[in-house]
Amino acid sequence: MTVRRATAVPARAWFVASHGAGGGIEARDLAALAAALPARGIHVALVEQPWRVAGRRLAPAPGTLDAGWLPVLAEIARRNAVEGLPVFGSGRSAGARVACRTAGETNVAGVVALAFPLHPPGRPERSRLAELLGAGVPTLVVQGERDSFGGPDEFPADGPTLLRVPFADHGFAVPKRAAITQEAALALITAGVGDWLVAASTRE
Repeated sequence: MTVRRATAVPARAWFVASHGAGGGIEARDLAALAAALPARGIHVALVEQPWRVAGRRLAPAPGTLDAGWLPVLAEIARRNAVEGLPVFGSGRSAGARVACRTAGETNVAGVVALAFPLHPPGRPERSRLAELLGAGVPTLVVQGERDSFGGPDEFPADGPTLLRVPFADHGFAVPKRAAITQEAALALITAGVGDWLVAASTRE
């Protein structure tokens, strides 16, 4: 677990995030959030799942992913005992599913689902919407417009708060000829997530 402490005083929240099945905490969105959020008073913890730490190439079953996540949230709760800040669970893709599935058990104040895999590519009938809605806490979904695992328009209008990223794919990459640069896309993500976390932690 890599932790970046808030640089603003007083700190207002924890943002704890894990990666997807195809990469680690070096993912562009996780790296950008870890760099930007501490200045807004948010502690950031990036969580490398045990299968990645062990050097394995394939992610294990969902239950094993959840089991790798729960001790980290328990450790964050221990570190947060004095400050008593709201803790927000997050992750990208498979990590977002983990954060949603465990939201009740970990008592997080909310979930930030980055590139939530609403369904396998080309298989909209295999929806995971129930998993997202089952989080039972305030949820922000950050979704690229070209995400093959489910674009922003596939999410219900009365569902979680949605932040759409123009031209972005599942990894939030944008084409070189897009009307938005890669840097601008990441800035949109960090600003949107930061604003949502600040508002959500204020409500706490």
